[in-house]
Amino acid sequence: MPAEAKDDAAPKRKSEGITVFLRMRPTKHPSKFYDVGDNEGKGQSLRWDIPPDAVTKDGEYINNTKTQWAFKFDQVLPMDISQAQVFDRVGKHVVQNALDGYNSTVFAYGQTGSGKTFTITGGSERYEDRGIIPRALSMIFQAFRERSDCSWSAHVSYMEIYNEQGFDLLNESSGAKALQDLPRVRMMEDEHGNFHLRNLSMHRATSEEEALNLLFLGDTNRAISETAMNQASSRSHCLFTVFLECRGAGGSDKVRRSKLHLVDLAGSERVHKTKSDGITLNEAKYINTSLFYLEMVIVALNEKNKKARDHIPYRNSMMTSVLRDSLGGNCRTVMVATCSAEKAQTEESISTCRFAQRVALVKNDAVLNEETDPSVTIARLKAEVASLRARLEGQGRGDELADGRDPDHRLAAALGRIRLQEAALADVRATTSRFFGFEIEEEEMRARMAAALEPIIRAEPLAMTGLDEDPAQRQYNVVGG
Repeated sequence: MPAEAKDDAAPKRKSEGITVFLRMRPTKHPSKFYDVGDNEGKGQSLRWDIPPDAVTKDGEYINNTKTQWAFKFDQVLPMDISQAQVFDRVGKHVVQNALDGYNSTVFAYGQTGSGKTFTITGGSERYEDRGIIPRALSMIFQAFRERSDCSWSAHVSYMEIYNEQGFDLLNESSGAKALQDLPRVRMMEDEHGNFHLRNLSMHRATSEEEALNLLFLGDTNRAISETAMNQASSRSHCLFTVFLECRGAGGSDKVRRSKLHLVDLAGSERVHKTKSDGITLNEAKYINTSLFYLEMVIVALNEKNKKARDHIPYRNSMMTSVLRDSLGGNCRTVMVATCSAEKAQTEESISTCRFAQRVALVKNDAVLNEETDPSVTIARLKAEVASLRARLEGQGRGDELADGRDPDHRLAAALGRIRLQEAALADVRATTSRFFGFEIEEEEMRARMAAALEPIIRAEPLAMTGLDEDPAQRQYNVVGG
């Protein structure tokens, strides 16, 4: 194949930045230190102007070496915004990208008690308080019903990272009474540098109700504790993932696979404010450490864009390893930075804004995850070979077909096309490993090839040998009768 043809067939990658939203938590006593304005038609700006007399000696409110800050966001969500409006502005476009075949991520970042879990999962008291996850599930299954041009399937997984240990929140065992009783998820890395999650279950969801039940099951297993700043503080990072697959209708061999990550990060804490001690203090240490490693990855990615470094420290924590594609990889990512408008939380809010500015500089290379399904191609070739065989039997071995071509040549050409699928089947293992973390076993590959060649093996006067050899070394000998 010419080089030009290869380049045209290869997926086109397009570098794009991470979209960053800022959401202010509603409060009855907002400070007058900040002001929201337009950023010259390119998103919105947030300006902090701290009066000198508001800066205490111990730097409780703001670093006294600087009292003015200006930040740029794609959009600043006001305090009175509804959950439905948040999804329309933040989540709807992300879900649409996933339905179109692009890996997509939404993650919430901010200090403890600033509204991350409420944004991602939502509240439990009112139906209107549903967060991004349940609304995304509703949109996905509505799209399944409306887009009948494809055959859709969805699988769900829900993982929690607690004290740098991964747990499967969708374990249905009745004996799991505590977090430590849940299956432990472990990180595995293959020779190609791809990460795999061992013991993380994937559940088929055929309806919105089934998917929501899985979400509720996972939420009941989450680790939460009460602190001085949050009565139901998330003590872990949670990753809710929907794996989507679309197979073309009408016998098309095109298949699109994508994954939608919806991430609720645990909030950064200042121990003297949360009054943490004992177990909650130990949890705070792990939370702050993992968030520190997350910032290290963001800084490294920015330096990589400037050609200042090559290595990105994803392996420092489990969270950054899991989010490797979402940060600088094959994904379209959106960040929701949550902060409090109260005067006492000014310093933490500015710290969140500074982190968001670094994230906005990260470049991802999103690519359409569309490929040819070898099993469908083989089925089509089997039908073609069977049709040729029927025509041969009907017209006689020595006769020519209506188009004037020798039937043996047509059959040989069909056999040659089938053999080419061996290389395509080998690519299936690498493709599934890259996108979903599982592999097609060698036995399944051999079974597919045997099924593809079944009509030829049974046919007379042709015979084939070498079917049980190693596929990498296999050669087929076609012997005429």
